[in-house]
Amino acid sequence: MPLEIIRIPALTDNYIWLVHDPASGDTVVVDPGEADPVLAEAAARGWRIGQIWNTHWHPDHTGGNAAIKEATAATITAPAAEADRIPTADRLVAEGDTVMLGDHAATVLETPAHTAGHVTYHFADGALLFPGDTLFAMGCGRLFEGSAGQMHANLQRLAALPPETMVYCAHEYTLANARYALSTEPGNAAIADRLSEVELARMNGLPTIPTTIGEECATNPFMRAVSVAQFAERRAAKDAFPG
Repeated sequence: MPLEIIRIPALTDNYIWLVHDPASGDTVVVDPGEADPVLAEAAARGWRIGQIWNTHWHPDHTGGNAAIKEATAATITAPAAEADRIPTADRLVAEGDTVMLGDHAATVLETPAHTAGHVTYHFADGALLFPGDTLFAMGCGRLFEGSAGQMHANLQRLAALPPETMVYCAHEYTLANARYALSTEPGNAAIADRLSEVELARMNGLPTIPTTIGEECATNPFMRAVSVAQFAERRAAKDAFPG
C-alpha cells in the first residue's frame, strides 16, 4: 500500500510532514518545528506517531522533538554529524543507512552545506524525497555551514533521481524563488509559466509543495547551474535579491 503524506503548516513558512503507512499503522513525523499541530493532526486521523526523522539541527526542524517524544514515546532519528545539536536523538544515521516505515525503506543521503551534517531521506520504492532545507521548489538552502561546491554536488546528485520523484520540501519559499529564477533565466518559458502558476496558487492561499525532480530540473536555477562557479554566483545573487 502507498504511504499517506500529510502537509502540516507550521511557524511562519515551514511544512512538517506526517507520513503514514496504512499496512503497518506506523507513522513518522519529518522535521517537526513544533509539536501541537502535529499531535492534533495525528489524533484527528487516529494515527499513532512512532518515529521522528530530523534532516538537520535547526530549531524550526527540531523544536517539536521533545514534546512529541514525551507524548508518544516516538524514536527520534537524526544525522550523526549533528548529534551534539540534537540531544533528543535516539538513533544517529549517516550516508547509506536505512530507516524503515513499516516495510518501506528510506535511504539516508548526506547533503551538507545548509548545515554541516544535513541529511535527506529517499524512498526509492515510492519515489519520495524529504530534503529538508537542501532543495526547495525553484530554490535551495543558504550556505550557512558549508560550501558552494557541496551544495552544487548535492543538487546534481538529486537531479539524477527519476524525474517523477516527489519532493517534500520543508518551506513555502516558491514565490520568491520563482521571481528570482525568472530574473536569472528570463528566456526560460518553463520558469515563466511556473511563476504564473505559483502566483495564482499563493493568491488563493494554496501550497506549492510538493514538487518533483523533473520540475526542478526544468525550472530551478540552482539545480540547473552547470558549474560550481555558476552555482556560487547564483546563490550569492539570490541572497541579495529583493524578493
